[in-house]
Amino acid sequence: MKQVFLLLLLGLGLFMLSKFGFSQKTNDSKIIKKQAMNPTGEKDQVIYFAGGCFWGTEHFLKQVRGVTATEVGYANGNLKNPSYEQVSTGKTGFAETVKVTYDPQVVDLKLLVDLFLKTIDPTSLNKQGNDIGTQYRTGIYYTSDSAIPVIKESLAELAKKYPAKIVVELEPLQNYYDAETYHQKYLDKNPGGYCHIDPELFELARKANPSPAKDSASQQTYKRKDQSTLKKELTPLQYDVTQHQATERAFDNAYNDEFRDGIYVDITTGEPLFVSTDKFESGCGWPSFSKPINPDLVEELADNSHGMRRTEVRSKTGDAHLGHVFDDGPADKGGLRYCINSASLQFVPKEEMKAKGYGKYLPLLAKK
Repeated sequence: MKQVFLLLLLGLGLFMLSKFGFSQKTNDSKIIKKQAMNPTGEKDQVIYFAGGCFWGTEHFLKQVRGVTATEVGYANGNLKNPSYEQVSTGKTGFAETVKVTYDPQVVDLKLLVDLFLKTIDPTSLNKQGNDIGTQYRTGIYYTSDSAIPVIKESLAELAKKYPAKIVVELEPLQNYYDAETYHQKYLDKNPGGYCHIDPELFELARKANPSPAKDSASQQTYKRKDQSTLKKELTPLQYDVTQHQATERAFDNAYNDEFRDGIYVDITTGEPLFVSTDKFESGCGWPSFSKPINPDLVEELADNSHGMRRTEVRSKTGDAHLGHVFDDGPADKGGLRYCINSASLQFVPKEEMKAKGYGKYLPLLAKK
């Protein structure tokens, strides 16, 4: 189907090339082999998505706030400087691919991956929409091994929703060449052009990463949600822990071994409760903190259940069960141990805090 739209464009493109005497193809210096992602301190990072016809995939991903540049091209093939005509034979090993440059301070990789996966049939091999051939296979190509766990997590979540095998490639980027100029931003230049992606998804991409309305707790309003909303938004374990005072399994929970810089917020409201600089390894099997960000954010109640005398900790705004507080914490940290269920919390890494409205808390992460 896409080739039909190109017949007239190809003739015009060849005429323009011959008239003005230049080539739209890149040279060998544009090959990228295992290029490392930008190290910490540099702004933008890069990921490559193959999702069938690259016109629609590019147009979709450019809508996401935090994506700073998009480019269509050909990835992981077996010759140099391929043309569209060569790639369209399906014999070059190349996949039509979108190079996405993004600011990790504004949008995280997992959101980009999850959004991309909404645009494809992940069980369709070498076919998306009306386009058939190996050049239309689906894949995610990375340039740093640090991206692998993030992508694998999204693919594993996706696999639970399909009875058939997921055939999305997850591979390192071996090489990449940008496509001819007439392919770049194609749907911007040709709004009625062929696209295999449902147009409604473009609006989804535009709204997927909204600008935070406020960036401080003094301005942000956190509200307790009703039970029906919580049942929809939380996993069964999160709901059982926060609403029915259940306890998750020791050593088998999300944040027991999490020691990156960041902030821990109430899973039911998003209100900040703890920071990583107050977290310590207690050996109990659950996240342990020496104190909350502010004692006014939590309530401490007597708990005599299960034949024990303990002090329960609940979030004051969300009225969610968090865990218990004990007096066997490190003396140099105040002597308390807030033993908190991971299921009651959501961890926001330092690099995402500003974009998600927690920028005011960044000074709390200064090493003590």
